[in-house]
Amino acid sequence: MSLKARITDDMKTAMRARETARLGTIRLLLAAIKQKEIDERIDLDDAAVSSIVEKLIKQRKDSISQFQAAGRDDLVAAEQAELVVLQAYLPEQLSAAEVEAAVIAAIAESGATSARDMGKVMGLLKPRLAGRADMGQVSALIKGRLAG
Repeated sequence: MSLKARITDDMKTAMRARETARLGTIRLLLAAIKQKEIDERIDLDDAAVSSIVEKLIKQRKDSISQFQAAGRDDLVAAEQAELVVLQAYLPEQLSAAEVEAAVIAAIAESGATSARDMGKVMGLLKPRLAGRADMGQVSALIKGRLAG
């Protein structure tokens, strides 16, 4: 079953169970998927759907930090609930050790020696780790390895 089909099935289940908060989040996700498909006139595969999920998760995390800074705990709780629903659609996340091993392997494979070679390393890692690791943390790991 494709990821998009799973999300649609989950929407139907949430409707039957009258889970309004979960249903709203899933509908938001499906709307983002449909928008992308209409804009580009294509059917999205699982990788493209995962990238949309990642984008929505990043938006939720940004919102949470903004709401916390403003002292809006009610909105923080709502965003965190949406975050939990969205994270269920990402593939299993890699451990820190697995990410570090992938970074070390990519640096060796690309022959990178300085921070100027970071683009080569990221180019190798992005398709391998997409959806399974926070690319911001991967970038920081690469910088640390190439700087030292």
